[in-house]
This record gives sequence, C-alpha cells and structure tokens, in this order.
Amino acid sequence: MLGDFAWDVLIRTNSELLHGGDTFGEVMLTPGGSAANVAVWARRNGTDTSFIGKIGRDRFGQLAEEDLAREKVAARFVETEAHSTGSVAVFVDHTGQRSMVSGHGADFYLMPSELPVEIIASCRHLHLTAWSFFTDPPRSAARRAARIARESGASLSFDPGSFQMIQEMGIESFLSTCRDLEIDILLPNKEEGRVLTGEEDPEAIALNLTKMFPGALIVLKLDADGALVHGTSGTVHIPPATNRLVDATGAGDSFAGAFLAHFLRHRSEVDAARHATRVSAWVIEHIGARPTPDARLASITSVLTD
Repeated sequence: MLGDFAWDVLIRTNSELLHGGDTFGEVMLTPGGSAANVAVWARRNGTDTSFIGKIGRDRFGQLAEEDLAREKVAARFVETEAHSTGSVAVFVDHTGQRSMVSGHGADFYLMPSELPVEIIASCRHLHLTAWSFFTDPPRSAARRAARIARESGASLSFDPGSFQMIQEMGIESFLSTCRDLEIDILLPNKEEGRVLTGEEDPEAIALNLTKMFPGALIVLKLDADGALVHGTSGTVHIPPATNRLVDATGAGDSFAGAFLAHFLRHRSEVDAARHATRVSAWVIEHIGARPTPDARLASITSVLTD
C-alpha cells in the first residue's frame, strides 16, 4: 500500500448538534489514513502487507511507526522536518454518518525521488487511493509507483477516495490522472461511482466504469445495500451483513483491505466481496476506522488467518 497515514481526531455526537449549539459526545484520537487503513485491514485478514508513506519527524510520526509495528504491517516511512504528520478531523453525527476535513500533512508531500523502488518492484500487488492523486505532490510519486509495480508484473487496485474531491477537481481532470494506469481492481463507493458516471443505478454505474477503466474488476461499495461485483462472474449483488450503523468511519477501507486479502489468495471476486462485507459490517458497529479486534472479528477473519 502506498499513500496516506494520518491521525483521526474523531468527534462523535450523541444527539443532533444545532448551529451554534453544544452537546455531549466523544472526542478521541485514532490512527487512520485511507491507505494505512487498507494496509492494516489486509494484514488483519492474514496477508503480509507493506506500507509506504511520509510522516513528520514529530511525536505523531513516532506514534505512526509504533501503530503499524503493533499491527504487524511492514512500514517504510519517509520522514521530514518540513511538514507535520497528517491529521484529519472526522465528524460523526448522531446517525453514524461521517464527514471529514483533511489537513495537508507530510503525506501530501511524498516525492518520486523518495520512493523505495526495491520494495515496490518486489510487490505482487499495489493498492493506491485517490488521496494520492488530488494534488501534486504526491500524485507524481503515486503514478511512478504504479509504473514500477506494473513493470515488475504486479497487479494494481485503486480507490477513488472522495466524491466531493472528484467534483472539485473535475471529472475529466481526475480521470486524466488515473485512467491510464491499467487498473485491475476498482473499489469505488456508490457516490463516487455516481459522480464519475452520472448514473444512479448500481448496475449502470458498474457498466459505465468498465468503459472508463477497461479490463478492471469493479467492486462497488453500496453501504447499507451491501456491494455489487461486476467482473468475470457477471454482475452479482452482495447483500449487507448488518444495518446497525454506529460509525461509518473506515468502512470502505476495511472492505477494501478484506477484499484484497481474500481475492489475492483465492481469486474469487464474489467470495471476496461476501467476506469483505462481513468485515465492514463489524467495523460500522464500532467506533473508529480500526476498532480493537474481538472474538467476533477473529471468527470472521479466521477463514484467512488459520
């Protein structure tokens, strides 16, 4: 995985917060960053995983190294004194829906010359998120990493990241940064798919995405409606495993990590999506992008970790 590690300042309200008002809730600091989250969830699902990113030479950077070491993810961090380790304000409302404000931390300043080429060239699969594509840097570094991985025979997956950022960047401008990468697996959510294609129906979204990314397996995350897989097995709808939403933070990342871990081992996109749906269902019933694993999660992931 290559991309962002950031600390989430998670703010969760217990009731509706009125404009200019006050309410009780929870405020906590949790590890995050879309790419780092996917790396952790792939590792929690039994896949040896490496993460490449950039952090500040500060206390949050030290904590980032400790966090991924604890998660048994092999981290290759580039350190800098010029920028602080990334942070994100995550607002979770009383219904469990989340909104985020991302700061421009060190992860946004990864340069092509800083890439650990030998690690990227040795990987069998590289996952990228659009958070590495919305600005440059780190876009040039992410694109170079994709080329290195491709030339070494690795497959490539991509998460479009944010429907709002795609809209602000412009659809054609966004596509110009990633459409030529020969993506093997595309992992958008429904809102990202809707913005990219202009379609509302999940099957129409998936069909149009295959025209934008020829040859790609499309795995459309549908939140409360489960997921839709459009690939060699045709178009298959995967029902949700739960609708008991507590906090949606990190649900898509956990789905991506679990899906990749299963698919890269067993090569069944439908079974991988079913497994990923169960993992993300567990996540949304807890607080934060990477809740502490429990016995129930262990039973879900045991299919891959035994």
